[in-house]
Amino acid sequence: MLERIITWSLGNRPLVPLAALALAATGAVSLSRTPLDAIPDLSDVQVVLYTEYPGQAPRIVEDQVTYPLSIRMLSVPYAADVRGYSFFGYSLVYVLFEDGTDLYWARSRVMESLSQAAARLPEDVTPALGPDATGVGWAFLYALKSDRHDLSELRSLQDWFLKYELSAVPGIAEVASVGGFVRQYQITVDPNRLRAFGLSAARIREAVQQSNSDAGARLLEVAQQEFMAAGAATSSPSTTSGGSPSAPTGTGRRSSWRTSRR
Repeated sequence: MLERIITWSLGNRPLVPLAALALAATGAVSLSRTPLDAIPDLSDVQVVLYTEYPGQAPRIVEDQVTYPLSIRMLSVPYAADVRGYSFFGYSLVYVLFEDGTDLYWARSRVMESLSQAAARLPEDVTPALGPDATGVGWAFLYALKSDRHDLSELRSLQDWFLKYELSAVPGIAEVASVGGFVRQYQITVDPNRLRAFGLSAARIREAVQQSNSDAGARLLEVAQQEFMAAGAATSSPSTTSGGSPSAPTGTGRRSSWRTSRR
């Protein structure tokens, strides 16, 4: 074979430089169009289902969440493997697809099957799709430091400002926050005082829920203006005859009016 190439080249000398230039041009075009990654993503096409089931042991999570989801995901088209993992309070189900399957097509198929499997799950348990990225796509890690703000303020700055700005950058699939203190409000209940006032923990929870409830009303059109009436709940703590505060015993309604001109 090599002897034939050499013989042909000697007999067609004018064509040899042209063939070399054509091969060089083809190689340059192919090189410019070849995608290059510093760390190639060789992982399978997969969709992750994350489900929270707070306060439940891994066995309960396995029987009531992981198993029903895994069985339903087996019928997804082009699904090559389904792997389920149960932990304390949450479940992870990995759906691996055949090579060449489009990731967003796979996510849409999993979402359709998920809507059908929701009826077999416990109440108030809602599975969620993981981000459309893998661990290989972890691109950047940063830390917030300040001498004027504590850890809770830094976490709030990350969750409510930086996270949204970075999520808007093209190519970013997810911005995960780690560390710091998530701001929350806690109510410390004294069981002895609750018993003295004749209240229960369920009544405390109900009062807190009602204090944050808003209600819509209607629109009133007057002189080419629309008046929107809305009700907002406000809670006020009650006091005993001795002046000791107790839990909120009721909610009041206040109306707010907003106007808009046509």
